[in-house]
Parts: sequence; structure tokens; C-alpha cells
Amino acid sequence: MTEVSAERLRYRLLSGPDDRTFCERVSAALAEGYELYGSPSITSVDGRVVVAQAVLLPEGVA
Repeated sequence: MTEVSAERLRYRLLSGPDDRTFCERVSAALAEGYELYGSPSITSVDGRVVVAQAVLLPEGVA
């Protein structure tokens, strides 16, 4: 089993159904100091809308 570091990851890709929970996860990442990276992606899986958004910690914050 891999030990999880206490250090925050510089890059994260958040993904999930396009719902309030996903928006809350992105909002929480922004509140933690992450910045949006690139445009969000959107697709449909079995009739459900799924979105993804990459976020980065600015240099020196991680």
C-alpha cells in the first residue's frame, strides 16, 4: 500500500457527474489555493453528463 503524503499535490484532475457536489469540490479546491488550469471537459456516459476540471497550485504554494 502506498503511503499518502501530507504535502498537497500540485496538480489535481477533479471529475464526476455535473452536479452540485462537483461544483462544491471545485470551489473547495479554489478556496485551498488551487487555480483553474485549462478549460473544463464535458462528456456523456450512459446518458449522464460527466465533467472534469484540472486545477494547479501556484509555484511555491505546494
